[in-house]
Amino acid sequence: MDKADGQAADREIRIRIEDVCYWYGEHASLRDVTLDVPANAITSVFGPAGGGKTTLLRLINRLNDLVEGTKMSGRILLDGRDIYAPETNVSDLRRRVGMVFALPLPLPGTVRENVLYGPKLAGIRDPARLDETLIRCLTQAALWDEVKDRLDDASNMLSGGQQQRLCIARSLALEPEVILLDEPTSGLDPISTGKVEESLFALKKQYTIIIVPHSIQQAARVSDCAAFFMEGELIERQPGTGLFTAPHDRRTEDYVTGRFG
Repeated sequence: MDKADGQAADREIRIRIEDVCYWYGEHASLRDVTLDVPANAITSVFGPAGGGKTTLLRLINRLNDLVEGTKMSGRILLDGRDIYAPETNVSDLRRRVGMVFALPLPLPGTVRENVLYGPKLAGIRDPARLDETLIRCLTQAALWDEVKDRLDDASNMLSGGQQQRLCIARSLALEPEVILLDEPTSGLDPISTGKVEESLFALKKQYTIIIVPHSIQQAARVSDCAAFFMEGELIERQPGTGLFTAPHDRRTEDYVTGRFG
């Protein structure tokens, strides 16, 4: 085990997924998934389409609650507490666990209004505190230098990569503990992709990050831990780059070397 692998293995566990199964009607999207997600690290969940990756992310912040005809078994623990327990405050959970989707979806309005929408909704009115939040979140999303003179421009005037980083900044403004990203760079050019990845490396110092990457190459670049999913099953999980350099399961090796997928 190299030094990076050892550091990943030694991290505190922030999310624990235990024997999770999930069905859409009669179709099992996830089967007996058990996975530990370390704090202050980037965990990549990757594999072929239809493997259950997005479903897993949506279960972690309970976005699937209103989907009819579904059923779940098992447990998902955040800091040791079952997020599906009856006493769970779902609104508070979704504040603690933010999600950024593949397609950038900035709100109508300005750059400033996008970032401060959540804090203002939460009742924060102090101008100094709002300014601090604005600067902090845009800086953390690696966007401040590009938009500091454009804060009152419409958000749809930004490039696609800037809009995606704006969505990350908007999520950060709610002061989450966990950030879920579902293929956040799938529609971006290489330069914008690099800037988003750069922001993730900085963010993991303060947040727990789970990403569904848009490619194996991205997974290998950003992962502190990686988990390979196929047909609803967790095939293999390793810290560091082990999953890409020395996979234990033949199916993982075949996928990362391009024999299928």
